[in-house]
Amino acid sequence: MADDIPFERELVFEYGRVDRVAPGIRRIVARNPSAFTFHGTGTYILGEGTVAVIDPGPDLDEHFAALAAALEGETVSHILVTHTHRDHSPLAARLKAATGASTYAFGPHGTRRAGPRVEEGADYDFDPDIALRDGERFEAAGRTVEAVHTPGHTSNHLCFALPEDGTFFSGDHVMGWSTTVVSPPDGDMHAYFASLRKLLDRNETVYWPTHGTAIRKPRRFVQALIGHRRLREEQIMACLRDGLHTIPAMVARMYAKVPEELHPAAGQTVLAHLIHMVETERVRCDGPPEIGTTFRPA
Repeated sequence: MADDIPFERELVFEYGRVDRVAPGIRRIVARNPSAFTFHGTGTYILGEGTVAVIDPGPDLDEHFAALAAALEGETVSHILVTHTHRDHSPLAARLKAATGASTYAFGPHGTRRAGPRVEEGADYDFDPDIALRDGERFEAAGRTVEAVHTPGHTSNHLCFALPEDGTFFSGDHVMGWSTTVVSPPDGDMHAYFASLRKLLDRNETVYWPTHGTAIRKPRRFVQALIGHRRLREEQIMACLRDGLHTIPAMVARMYAKVPEELHPAAGQTVLAHLIHMVETERVRCDGPPEIGTTFRPA
């Protein structure tokens, strides 16, 4: 199914090197590669002279040194954070201390369905100086920047649009190399569907995700992501009709070609789909929808 999404997995880069990827946009990739971060976190520098930094990244000495070297002689006016996962926001504190720039984001990490500090990959220490809301516009690095709230991957996920030139920094909401993990309790599939559909009403012509390279035909790409998610829910219904009522059983069938070490993450995404399907009254379950719950068609 993911084969229908026009992924682009080629990325020309060197760790620690600053690359000019578009007029007025530079990128440095952190050395934190994984099955979830691709080659690593791409930190963007917007503008020249007076600049904004988007997603400072993980708190790695090497990455901070590379970023500091790239910014030498320039003034950082804004530190923009798409969301509070540990590969995106932790280095914001060191960058703020070094530059005096304020941090901008939707807000601290929030959990939709449970108490705090339940997610292994969450950055609970980050709290922005300036809380942004959906549609809010401000001037940074000589450009107009629009905050676009896109919950789903996390409840506080923001994308940043440059309305004047059709550029969109899509964070982890839309990634060119892979689908996005939606992991409850803070990840929410209903919100993710809505946030993807929201992008179809926008006019940006290029997306720059935090992981991977540019997406040059974003509308086609977003439509493919929505189609992929719908097909996943059709697969889940087929599993339920065939007597596979637990998430581990569904994952074993649906992700048979995926390495087993990734099955726990796949299980979280299946859970997110099932929560959405329970909410929309297509599926029933015994008790709260959780990894160990038994599910059946409504």
